Amino acid sequence: MKLTHVDEKGVKMVEVGHKKDMYRRAIAKGRIKLKPETIKLIREGKIEKGNVLAAAQIAGILAVKKTFDIIPLCHPIPLTGVDITFDFGEDYIEVTCEVRAIYKTGVEMEALTGVSVALLTIWDMVKAVEKDEKGQYPYTKIEEIRVVEKIKEERS
Repeated sequence: MKLTHVDEKGVKMVEVGHKKDMYRRAIAKGRIKLKPETIKLIREGKIEKGNVLAAAQIAGILAVKKTFDIIPLCHPIPLTGVDITFDFGEDYIEVTCEVRAIYKTGVEMEALTGVSVALLTIWDMVKAVEKDEKGQYPYTKIEEIRVVEKIKEERS
């Protein structure tokens, strides 16, 4: 198997200039497990630090836009859209990040970055109510971050 980002000269960013622009979409998901009481506080808008979901959406969108700055071999991609949405369970929030672009390379790393930062932002916003009496986080856990869909298609 030939490595695409490493050769005898060292590490490189893969050349994509010869590739055709195509519609690209990627959807990534992940979950944060929280205490049921914390979920209730988020739903009621009673987290002291502010609007948890709005902060997570803004942070996730900004992260998508900056993916090429934090993952060294990612290309800067002209994005056409980003959506961050939430589904609630009794003791978790599932975050979905959908990223769209018309470009030469895919957007799955952007979707993964967006969902990861949105989840981290939720943790940051609720840490005061998630800590136990020793200042630890025995219930809080980020899990199941994955790409659930990747699309590449020609558009006329």
